[in-house]
Amino acid sequence: MATPARADDSERGHPGAARRNGTRPRPSPVESVPGRPPLGGGELRWPVLLRRWVIAGDIAVIVVLTVAAVVVGWGDHLPSNRAQLVCGAIGAALLILALPLARAWDPTVLGTGSAEFRRVSNATVGATVTLALGGLILLVSSVRIWVFVLVPLSGLAVAANRYLLRKQLHRARARGRCTFPVLAVGKVEAVADLIIRSRRDPHFGWHIVGACTPTQSGMGESSAILGVDVVGDLDSVGAIAAHGGYSVVAVTKTPGWGPGRLQKLAWELEGTDAELVVDPGLMEVAGPRLHIVPMDGMPVLRLSRPRLTGLARVLKVGMDRIVAALLLVVTAPVFAAIAVAIALEDRGPVFYRQERVGARGATFRMIKFRSMVVDADARRAGLEQRNAIDRGPLFKLTHDPRVTRTGATLRRYSIDELPQLLNVLSGSMSLVGPRPPLPAEVATYADDARRRLLVRPGMTGLWQVSGRSDLSWEESVKLDLRYVENWSMALDLTILWKTVGAVLTGRGAY
Repeated sequence: MATPARADDSERGHPGAARRNGTRPRPSPVESVPGRPPLGGGELRWPVLLRRWVIAGDIAVIVVLTVAAVVVGWGDHLPSNRAQLVCGAIGAALLILALPLARAWDPTVLGTGSAEFRRVSNATVGATVTLALGGLILLVSSVRIWVFVLVPLSGLAVAANRYLLRKQLHRARARGRCTFPVLAVGKVEAVADLIIRSRRDPHFGWHIVGACTPTQSGMGESSAILGVDVVGDLDSVGAIAAHGGYSVVAVTKTPGWGPGRLQKLAWELEGTDAELVVDPGLMEVAGPRLHIVPMDGMPVLRLSRPRLTGLARVLKVGMDRIVAALLLVVTAPVFAAIAVAIALEDRGPVFYRQERVGARGATFRMIKFRSMVVDADARRAGLEQRNAIDRGPLFKLTHDPRVTRTGATLRRYSIDELPQLLNVLSGSMSLVGPRPPLPAEVATYADDARRRLLVRPGMTGLWQVSGRSDLSWEESVKLDLRYVENWSMALDLTILWKTVGAVLTGRGAY
């Protein structure tokens, strides 16, 4: 395999300049090796470097925090209080040991998804419980501050360090580096959909560089799908994958491919660096609902029901009410300032109330800051022809002339939606959920879209963090259904976190 090209002097760290000065540059964990090597075999180097940086960072963070706690807290009394030093050393050692035991250093979870942070959390809890039990058995009172404060704080610091490394990885991937070269297999339409998805989510790290389609779909040797070369047909997948330098072979919907064909491909990939990934045909269902269980030695894919009731729902409602109440208290001065700005612009009402459809089809009055002129509803009829074609039943204009100057600012940063906290507090809405639809929209819903009404609508959701008004109607429905089918508290927390970035950047808001 050819040696990957080195970064030029314009890259951060200036490795070329360092070489000219006679010093050896220190590689960054995610930028030292390009993620798209020349084809021809060989293992990518950047995942190995990333894992080393993660391990080194975890250990360094734990050791530094432990030493700092000991020195700052008991430095002057260590000769007479060695128990704190011993407890600190044991706590740090337990946490370092718990990380690999919880598979928090597994390369498959680094840089992608919530599993990485969940495993760090599991390791932290395990180390804390073990330290607490040891202190209880030995009747060591010095262990309390380590159990309740310092070991959990170390785990939080490890997660923060991982997050910073992940953001660096995402920046590298946005520049086309540190990605996995992927061979896509399947029908042209399915391969095209996979290409679009991978480009829409560059942080995932897939770069599709080749495709195999049925008899190359009769497109000729020089054919391509959305700029990706079709390098072979379905009969040549194994040979191409084994010698093409691909890290992932992604099999999408492929006619005539059953378990036997997939098993044969898996055997052909043994001994190579290529990982086999298969679309099970349940693209909108994932996470905790998919389980692989054995039946007489045969793996069976089991799909559990959506968790829309029970303790999880109670926790969601409780979190909604508590967080909404706290945010209303904190943002009270903001409410007052916005109210004054709206009233001074045109002397109209501060709030705008509109009937929306909530869970199980029940209607409620959604409240927002008024961002349009007072007679906006009366002017809508004259603007219908300007509605985008792919909005479906939605009415949304890129440049709506009814929006006021104050309203434009409120909409850009979604500040106009703050009063919906009152809806959350009353129970008609949730912090996270599908977009609250109008009754006229619901009247046009097909059966699949009606599943959006199984849960409370939300102030934010997958649609909010995935493009907002830039999404087509079909994309909006798919995202809302994906949320309904895969709901979990972890998903809610992830969406809330991503909402902050989406609101600050104003992407897709108008």
